Amino acid sequence: MARTYETQLGDTWDVISFKVYGSEMFVSDLVEANWDYRAVVIFGSGAKITVPELTEIRRDSANLPPWRR
Repeated sequence: MARTYETQLGDTWDVISFKVYGSEMFVSDLVEANWDYRAVVIFGSGAKITVPELTEIRRDSANLPPWRR
């Protein structure tokens, strides 16, 4: 089951990704799960963002350099 994140004033997709996953590499996963917010660049406070679960393989590859993914 996906969890949610409530935005804070000034959050951006990469900041949210870092806060919930520990890496900025998962912005596309967040945007795909929150298509209604896709045009938002800087969030206000209080938006409910769905945080999809990542597979272990996807999470492990976030720490690899691009040529090893």
